[in-house]
Amino acid sequence: MNILIRNLQHFLTLVESANFTKAAEKCFITQPTLSKIIQRLEDNVGQQLLHRNNQKVELTQAGKLMEQSAREILGQWHRLQEELNNLSGLKSGHLRLGVCPMMSSLLIGLLTDFRQRYPGIELQMHEYGGGLSCELALVNNSLDIAFTALPVAHDNELAHYTLSRYPLQVCLPERHPLCEKEVIRWQDFAPYPFILYNEQFSLAKLITQLSNQAGVKLNIAFRSGQWDFLATMVEANMGLAILPEPICQRLASSKLVFKPMEPGITWDLALIWRKDLPLTPAATALLSLSQVRGN
Repeated sequence: MNILIRNLQHFLTLVESANFTKAAEKCFITQPTLSKIIQRLEDNVGQQLLHRNNQKVELTQAGKLMEQSAREILGQWHRLQEELNNLSGLKSGHLRLGVCPMMSSLLIGLLTDFRQRYPGIELQMHEYGGGLSCELALVNNSLDIAFTALPVAHDNELAHYTLSRYPLQVCLPERHPLCEKEVIRWQDFAPYPFILYNEQFSLAKLITQLSNQAGVKLNIAFRSGQWDFLATMVEANMGLAILPEPICQRLASSKLVFKPMEPGITWDLALIWRKDLPLTPAATALLSLSQVRGN
C-alpha cells in the first residue's frame, strides 16, 4: 500500500469542505486531480470512502475510519517534523494554535511576546466558533495547543493551564427594573427572558450549571455566538445576558447597564492540550512563556 501524506491532507480537506470544488480550491489543484487522488486512495484501501451525490460528499463507514486514522497519522507526522526542527534550537517550525474569536484580542500580548522570542516559528491560527470545537480539534490531533474558556467538556483527555480570570457581569437595558439593584442574584433572572451563548461555548455550560444549582431555570429566549449581537439584543429589550468584564468594557453604548453577580462568578481563560501526547517544542515554549508572564 502506497499512500502519500499529501493525499491524506487532500482527503481531510475534502471531508471538511464536503464539496469537491471547494476542496480542490483549498488544495490548489483541479477538481479532476482531486477526484483521481480520492479514487487512488479507495483503490489502495480496497474500500469506498465516500458517497457522492450531486457534489455533496458523505463518508462511508470505511471513510470515517480513514478520517480518524488520517488525522492521527498527519498529527504524528507534524510532531516528527517539529521534533526534527527543534534539533536546531527552535529556530523554525509550525505551531497549530486554536482560538475562539471572542477571546482572541485578550491574547495579543502573549502572542506578540512569543513572536519576538521565536521569530522562526510560524503561527497557524485556527479560529473556532466555540470552545467545544477547539477541544474536538485537539482530540482529533489537528491542533498542538489551544486557547479556550473553562470548563472543558473533555477533561479526561485534556490538560489545562489557567491564564486569567475575569468577572462576569449582568448586561441590562437601561431603565430595566433590575438596574436599581446593587448586585444581581440568580433568582432575579426568573421573571425575564434570557439570552444565552450557543452550545459550543463553555460559558453556556457554566451559566446553565450554576443557575440550575441555584434552583433557577433560565427562560432562554435566544442563543448567539456573537457577543456584539447578543448585546444588541439586550439593548433592544429582548432579554438579559451575562458577559465577561472585558467585553462589557468594549460596549460603550449608553443604553446598557452592567451589574455584578452575587455570588461572583468568573470567566476563566486557559491553554489546553492533550494529556496523552507530548507537547511539540513550539507548544511547550508557548506554555512556558504564558507561565512566566503569569508569575
